[in-house]
Formats: sequence, structure tokens, C-alpha cells
Amino acid sequence: MDYQVCQLDNGLRVVCLPSEAEVVYCGIGVKAGTRHEQTGEEGLAHFCEHLSFKGTEKRSAVQIINAIEGLGGELNAFTNKEDTVYYCAIQRQHFMKAVDVLCDIVFNSVFPQEEVEKEREVVCEEIESYEDTPAELIYDEFENLIFEDHPLGHNILGSVKQVRGYTSDDAHRFTRQYYRPENCIFFVSGKINFKQLIKVLGTINGQEQVEKQKDKVLPEDLENKTIVRNRGTHQAHVMMGCRAFAADDIRRWALYLLNNILGGPGLNSRLNLSLRERHGLVYNVESTMVSYSDAGMWSVYFGCDSADVKKCMRLVRRELDKLMQTPLTCAQLKSAKRQLQGQLAIAADSREQFALDFAKNYLHSGKLRDLSDIMRHIDVLTANDLQQVAQYLFDEQRITTLIYQ
Repeated sequence: MDYQVCQLDNGLRVVCLPSEAEVVYCGIGVKAGTRHEQTGEEGLAHFCEHLSFKGTEKRSAVQIINAIEGLGGELNAFTNKEDTVYYCAIQRQHFMKAVDVLCDIVFNSVFPQEEVEKEREVVCEEIESYEDTPAELIYDEFENLIFEDHPLGHNILGSVKQVRGYTSDDAHRFTRQYYRPENCIFFVSGKINFKQLIKVLGTINGQEQVEKQKDKVLPEDLENKTIVRNRGTHQAHVMMGCRAFAADDIRRWALYLLNNILGGPGLNSRLNLSLRERHGLVYNVESTMVSYSDAGMWSVYFGCDSADVKKCMRLVRRELDKLMQTPLTCAQLKSAKRQLQGQLAIAADSREQFALDFAKNYLHSGKLRDLSDIMRHIDVLTANDLQQVAQYLFDEQRITTLIYQ
């Protein structure tokens, strides 16, 4: 893939994947997420994301919306554990307008207190809606168990009490630390004038330098445990899992394939065939993996009737034991690789999602995402690679379980 890359004098890194398409996808990735919040600041990174749309030195909140939406474009943002991303989809002829708006909201937001008052209620509604969804809530509580109250495990949204206490000064303090050109990337996928883009982005000045807080060190891995929460839900919700591999750990590739075999999106995943198709016990069962810069997590989730929890857990354990004890045959391994590589090829056909993926990769590792390189990592995996990772991660002594019922 013929990326164009540049690091400007102001520290901002720029990465472009040229395309002949008439729609451009672009954005700014900021290395500022939940893990950068200090104790008592939970939810502040996400709140700053919301507030960035509420007024800059030259635009009101309504003017920000109309600047892109009025051209038929889409402007959005999201906050993760390690980053916040502002992004836009727009016709090619309006690309420089999108650049101006994105830079304005990221580097020039003023966080007016009257907008803070209004937006905190919007975010509180988001939190309360989320807390009514146990299938989502259990994931965050489980991650907090796995990372033992480290910021990586904290809820991205924070709590209603915390959000209601945040002020304009809090937003200014957080963004002065992290919303700086040298802590950001500008990414774009489309047919654009790269030299013109570089010239414009080079004029950005960072805010006054403020010393960043050091990231908290992860505690030692915890011992396995089982926790039951009585939440009075219609269904029981169950998560099982443990810490896994960081983004730069070579074992992550084996887990990537192993996870897809076990509980990926395909209806032929082993967990889906066992719990849903053969036994009719669940509507949804899945396994997921996430890799951060210095840690990772693997987990299984399912929802079922409360009376079926133990049976479902036994069936999950059976599938884990099979992968630990019996290496894949050559035919099974070839089929699993073909399925995952096909899924990746289809996902890469979504230009917006691929742009967000290569932006995240470049923001945190400085490496360019290359689909053919990913395919090669999968190609070289052996049955022994997968079995070794299964024996390490799926050991019953490592598995923590959280149950809502």
C-alpha cells in the first residue's frame, strides 16, 4: 500500500492512503483515552470529546455542525481506552473544509461553561441508557476485574456523579496535556493534494506545554475468581476470560485466529455451533480479544436462561479443552485461515473502517497497516502455535468468571 507520510515541525504526524474515490475519509487521532485519566477523572476523556463540538475560537456549536453537515458530509468522534478520534466523510472537493473544521475542534475548542452544563446532561443520559443494557455493562465490569482497577479497566463513560462535577476548567486542563500536535496524527484516505495538506497542517500551533501525567503501571496478573452479581435481569449474562497479549506480542496472531475459530462472527464458530445450534441454549455467544499497547484481554460472553448457566459454562469449557488438548488438522487449519483472511478482505473493503484502523495503528506504533502483511502473519501460523496459546490462555486456573443473574 503506497502511503504518504510526513512528520511536521510542530510534531504532528500525517498519513495518507491515496484513493481515486470521490469520497474522502479523514480525521485526527489523539493519544488520549481512559487510561490517561487520573483517579477521580474517570469519564473525562469522553466528556472532552463531546465538548469539543460545542464551540471554538471562531465557530459556535451550530456552526460546527453546519460546516460539514451542510455539505452533505458526516462528522463524528469516539473515545477508547487509549485514544480519542475525530473523523469525517466528505466529497473530495470539500476536503480542505473538513481539514479546517477538524483542526478547529481539536486544537481550538473553548469549552464554554454554558455548553458544559447542557452537554453533561446528554452524557448522563448516555450513561443511564448504557446502565440499562447488562450485555454491555458486564463487559466493562469484567474488564475492570481483569485489570484490577487500573485505568485500562475503567468505564469509558464514567459515572453520572463524576460527569455532573466536571467544569470547563477540567476540560481545558485535560486537553492542554494531550490535545497537542506532537501527541496526534492526521489521517486521510482519498484523492487529495498532499503538499497542500502539509502546508495547512504545518500552521497549527500547540497549546502551552503542560507536563503529562505518567501512565500507571499495570498490577500483576490476578488469580482466577468467580463473581456473581444479583441484578434481577431477565436473562443471565456471563463473561469468562483473562488477560492476554499486547499489540506488539507475536502471540497475538495465534490468538487472533484461535479466537475466530472459537467464537468469532461466523455462524460456524465452535461456541455458536455448540451452545446455539446443537443445544439451543443461547441467542448470542461470542469470544473477543483486545490488544492495548502494553496489555490485552480475551473473553467469552453469552446470555442464557438462569437455569442453563452451569450447562453453558460446561459446554464452553469443553470447547476450550478441545483446543488445548487436540491440535488442528491440516484441513482445519487451512479452512480457519481461509475464513479469517476472507473476513479481513471484506472488512478492508469498507474504506472508512480501514482508514480508522490504519490511523489507530499509526498513532500507537508508528507502523503502517498493510493488509498483505496481516495475511502473511496468518499464513505462517501452525497448529502448534495455536495449541501453545490455547494451553497458556485457556488454562482453567487463569479464567475469571463474572455472572449477572
